[in-house]
Amino acid sequence: MDCPICGSDDLEVLKSKQKSSKKKLIEEYLFKCEDCGHVFKDVVSLKKPQPYRLIISEHDKSRKTTIDLLPSDELEKGDVLLSEFGQVEVTSIEVGDTRVNKAIIEDIDTIWANSIEIPARIGFSVDLHGEVDSYKLDLERDFEIAPGDVVKIDKHIVKVHVVKTQERKLTSGFAKANVITRVYSKPVKFNNYDYDLTKNIFKKTKSGKK
Repeated sequence: MDCPICGSDDLEVLKSKQKSSKKKLIEEYLFKCEDCGHVFKDVVSLKKPQPYRLIISEHDKSRKTTIDLLPSDELEKGDVLLSEFGQVEVTSIEVGDTRVNKAIIEDIDTIWANSIEIPARIGFSVDLHGEVDSYKLDLERDFEIAPGDVVKIDKHIVKVHVVKTQERKLTSGFAKANVITRVYSKPVKFNNYDYDLTKNIFKKTKSGKK
């Protein structure tokens, strides 16, 4: 907002008043320009927050709810929202029959999101030379795993070879649990390890062939 006389945006708010209708919030302001001293009124009209359909994924279950958002705002994949069930990260946006990465909120039919109030759940595979022990682990979302880590898990001591994330497979570097989908490992013949993930096992699946 600029001064209509000199165009400066250095303004002092002398008075403000809010009016509310069924669909809009109206803010009335009395401004003074700090540069030229001109005093003037202006009005800002905004649509009121409206409820939008929100589906929150929590591992193997989902919650259906609504969240109040300003229709004129833009929402993008990766944005974090505060829902009645805590903070969630937007994973997809549905506009009509199409999934998009961002949209003006008033065009949105459904928001899909993951809860970030709960631990991350990742897969962890141990290659037993022909068979595989597979686990589901619950980890703190910022827990870091790197190729080369030596880990104790259940009865195994293993070396991590590949970390698969939502975007790619890593053979170097590291990734945080909140983006990891699966870790691949092989047993080693020594007993020293960097950390123990046994207590983080949520579920072990039956051993099977590769």
